[in-house]
Amino acid sequence: MVLNKISAVAVISLFCALVARSEPFPLDSLTDVLTPTDSAARMVNIQLEAISDSVSFVDLEGKLGTPPMFEFVPATIEGRLAYLQKTVPLTYNDQVQSYIDVYSTERYKRHLSQMMGLSQYYFPIYERIFSETGVPVEIKYLSIVESALNPHAVSRVGATGLWQFMFATARMYDLAIDSYIDERKDPVAASRAAAAYLTDAYNDFGDWLLAIASYNCGKGNVLRAIERSGLSNPSYWDISRFLPRETRNYVPAFIAVTYMMGYCEEHGIMPATTAIPVQTEAVWVQKHVPLSGVAKAMDVEEEIIKLLNPAYKRGVVNGTATVPKRLVLPEAPPQAYPALYAVLNTPNNQMQASYAADTEARGESHVAVMHQVRKGETLGKIANRYHVSVQDLRVWNGLKKNTIVPGQRLRVMTSEGQSPKKATTPSTNTPYITYRVRKGDTLSGIAQRYRTATVSAIKSDNGLHSSQIKPGMTLKIKVN
Repeated sequence: MVLNKISAVAVISLFCALVARSEPFPLDSLTDVLTPTDSAARMVNIQLEAISDSVSFVDLEGKLGTPPMFEFVPATIEGRLAYLQKTVPLTYNDQVQSYIDVYSTERYKRHLSQMMGLSQYYFPIYERIFSETGVPVEIKYLSIVESALNPHAVSRVGATGLWQFMFATARMYDLAIDSYIDERKDPVAASRAAAAYLTDAYNDFGDWLLAIASYNCGKGNVLRAIERSGLSNPSYWDISRFLPRETRNYVPAFIAVTYMMGYCEEHGIMPATTAIPVQTEAVWVQKHVPLSGVAKAMDVEEEIIKLLNPAYKRGVVNGTATVPKRLVLPEAPPQAYPALYAVLNTPNNQMQASYAADTEARGESHVAVMHQVRKGETLGKIANRYHVSVQDLRVWNGLKKNTIVPGQRLRVMTSEGQSPKKATTPSTNTPYITYRVRKGDTLSGIAQRYRTATVSAIKSDNGLHSSQIKPGMTLKIKVN
């Protein structure tokens, strides 16, 4: 008979019986008896009172002449999550299992292999910042759900970077966004902002899963869900049915990713090779320094320097004496430092002349043009026309919101010689479908149901001036 579970008392009794045998086995053979079969459970010194759900005994049918073989392993996914759990509750249920099933497929295992490779660079940054700020270190896995560890990721609604900050929230947490830099893409700055937001949310709700939920849908939605639940001190699972659909999926996905990364070896997932150097060093720059010049001085590919410094939008570190900027570099041999030192200390006027010549050679010199807003135009359409970002348009024109009006004049910095895209007249046979708004629907939730839909497009196509929608409304949605 095989006993899958046994109490701590039974373990102690069995151990005493073995010690009292006429032919005792040597103590140093215990490591042969305790056979870890799970990479996340490789430890011998386990508290007996805590292992009742994790111990399985094999072949105890009266074989007193040989030591019983038993394993200190979490026997179920629920047990494995309990073993991984530190500060953030890693609840196991059907929703979490459904994501584990998806992430266990060959397609997603290849994706997670890429995440493991990238995590060798990004996770030490997260871990250091979270440790300094008191955020549970396991929340580092949330960045995989947010951006797949891609600093250039941009969502349908404009959330940007590794931690997917919206423009307004980024400014609230002191992330710099201008024509030179977008710190939402900076691993260090964005991680500090994410830690600050999560700390604020935890202080508001007293629960890390609720803080994580608010990171996805905002504190207001969480507060409304708590109010609808009628509970005074609810957990995330108590109020999840009152949250937006995306958030109901977001937390289970985070737990499932945490599980898959914690038990990667058991699923045959190994880190893929990436182009990002793991060994780096940082310097603070007080001048305008082009990344191309740094790459030449260090004799490395410019793409490597850009990978390490994704926040610099124009390929220039725009440091000043009053606001120095961080430049991350791959480890360099000593002979590279004289040339690098010369680049970092070139006077600004010479550096700007050099950069101008370089960009002109690439056809990248910039000029300012004025654009007069036409009826029906949005910042997104204008940005697309001039090959720039919405955030750039807002910075160049001091706009606090995305709202613009016909006749308004906007300043646009565009590459010289690059003509804007011609405005196109909407086709009369553009395929649309109609959608009747139901209770609990949001524009973002509706947009997620249709691959080509976005919140801004739905608002534009339906003449909506805000994101407020009501049950019973009929919306026109472009599907191609």
